[in-house]
Amino acid sequence: MSTSIQNLSPQSLWKNFSNLNAVPRASKKEERVIAFAKEFGENLGLQTIVDEVGNVIIKKPASAGMENRTTVVLQSHLDMVHQKNAETNFDFDTQGIQMLIENDWVRADGTTLGADNGIGVAAIMAILESTDIPHPPIEALFTIDEETGMTGAMGLKGGLLDGKIMLNLDTEDDHELTIGCAGGIDITAKGNYFLKEYSTPQKSWKVSIKGLTGGHSGMDIHLGRGNANKMMNRFLMAASKELKIRIHSIEGGGLRNAIPRESFAIIIVAEKYETALQVLASKYAGIFESEYHITDKDFQLSIEPAEKVSSALKKIFQGKLLRSIYACPNGIYRMSPDIKDLVQTSNNLARVLVKDGKYEILCLTRSSVESEKMDEAQAIASTFELIGAKVSHSGSYPGWEPKPSSTIVKLMTEIYKKMFDDQPDVNACHAGLECGILGKNYPDMEMISFGPNIRGAHSPDEKVQISSVQKFWKYFLETLKRIP
Repeated sequence: MSTSIQNLSPQSLWKNFSNLNAVPRASKKEERVIAFAKEFGENLGLQTIVDEVGNVIIKKPASAGMENRTTVVLQSHLDMVHQKNAETNFDFDTQGIQMLIENDWVRADGTTLGADNGIGVAAIMAILESTDIPHPPIEALFTIDEETGMTGAMGLKGGLLDGKIMLNLDTEDDHELTIGCAGGIDITAKGNYFLKEYSTPQKSWKVSIKGLTGGHSGMDIHLGRGNANKMMNRFLMAASKELKIRIHSIEGGGLRNAIPRESFAIIIVAEKYETALQVLASKYAGIFESEYHITDKDFQLSIEPAEKVSSALKKIFQGKLLRSIYACPNGIYRMSPDIKDLVQTSNNLARVLVKDGKYEILCLTRSSVESEKMDEAQAIASTFELIGAKVSHSGSYPGWEPKPSSTIVKLMTEIYKKMFDDQPDVNACHAGLECGILGKNYPDMEMISFGPNIRGAHSPDEKVQISSVQKFWKYFLETLKRIP
């Protein structure tokens, strides 16, 4: 499998991507990939620095004849989102990603692929080890923890880099040049509850919502895909009203930056309502299939007998919890009035965990307008504070203000038009790129982001297009050659 990946063109890039994907590299668990990157730079005899937060910087002198060109920072992040299908047997802590080739695409076997941002890392590695690619002086910046807090970018101090131009290789459409992005903030609501024992004849059921498409909670939020947490809550609310169910536990979603694909709940129902529960589940399966038949074709809602439980949430608290989740905004809050088709502000209801007397609800709010980001975050906090939750805001990071007239934007637009006889889409995105954060300590650095076609990032459907990687690579090399 890895041999066939490494034989793809350009071989230097795919070889490094394959080697990188053999290293477990979840956000917050980057020790092994930091060591991998450090060893890579040192083995090349290049100046290699690991800063105090774990970012790796590798500096390479210019190729012959380009010593007087502008120093360029090449930047990508080392961590990846670890997500797998429920039925996939895979240990991210010990196993390397299992990759497959399907026609013009590379994907993983039931897990995320790590093309976000591994293709960017691999491209930079290929430049660092090259002996025949023309390039200006290079500072390769490999940041950590981009996916769950951007703490690597936040912790990078001023003065470590001399570059005046940064090429961020973390965009997922090969016709786009990204010159701005949204900021974000994490919202966490926590609390405790008491369970009540039910002695009347009850039957326990497991409710499952699976098969949703999921995806990146920024880049894909405008696509209207189903959120498993919202759908589960909607069904439980109806069952609570109509059948007087009691909830024992809920576990849905995972990472803040991934649209939830799955949710599971254990409920207890009076035996006399067993048939009615089946009918209600069938009804809502039909409703959801009708509403999401375009975006989530593999959706499933099912119920099955569960191991018997006799305790559940108290009626009053259950009602409050379901209503608060119902009220929590999810998806697009506002479109940009300035930039066509750009989502300005959104929220992802990422995780709902109700278990063993404790509940936890995780959200990620994004916006390219700082004041609106904080307003949305406060609205969400207020929703859960009304039921007595302790709400915290953390991991706030700024957006990246577009500068369309910068030298690097003009140059790369010109190169694209000449190479591909087409106009690139110069835009801002609703994802959280690191450029805005890095710009705080390097305010005079011009920045731009680009990359190959990646689809389904942050989900097990993630894949990267082989022909697009080839296009991206040629464009990347020509840009390095042309930087003045």
